Amino acid sequence: MQMYNSPYRGVLECMRCIWKQEGAKAFYRSYTTQLTMNVPFQALHFITYEYLQEMLNPHRLYNPSSHMISGALAGAVAAAATTPLDVCKTLLNTQETLTLHSVSPGRAHISGMAHAFRTVYRLGGLPAYFKGVQARVIYQMPSTAISWSVYEFFKYVITEHRLKRLRMQRDGE
Repeated sequence: MQMYNSPYRGVLECMRCIWKQEGAKAFYRSYTTQLTMNVPFQALHFITYEYLQEMLNPHRLYNPSSHMISGALAGAVAAAATTPLDVCKTLLNTQETLTLHSVSPGRAHISGMAHAFRTVYRLGGLPAYFKGVQARVIYQMPSTAISWSVYEFFKYVITEHRLKRLRMQRDGE
């Protein structure tokens, strides 16, 4: 469905055609790349968030603006840094025939992350690994800002509720 001029009218039709033409294995073609991308993305995301919280909110108080800013910037850093992996994952997922034939005439499909990395490089050199970086960063920034804000809000509410209960127990005795 991500391909330009996709021949499919919807997700279910796309799934049926892929299942019929390529089998179950096609649905897991980029699984290794997805896992490889998620580990560094999450590591950079958490490290950057914690670093920014240390700078913006060193006392670790509930501060929605610092959580949103730190979350947005952490998502932006992680998204930008892992864009090359995302480009390769998308290439593995889409298996665009025009791309395949322009790089490797007669080649049936791109198989594996290493082949995807070589193909991307052949298509456009180092800049090709960062195609779509702005869109990815713009998508991640609000998403991670909202996620961290919601997480910190519920952490605050749960902690305050527990502290209130402990105070009531202490004062009631």
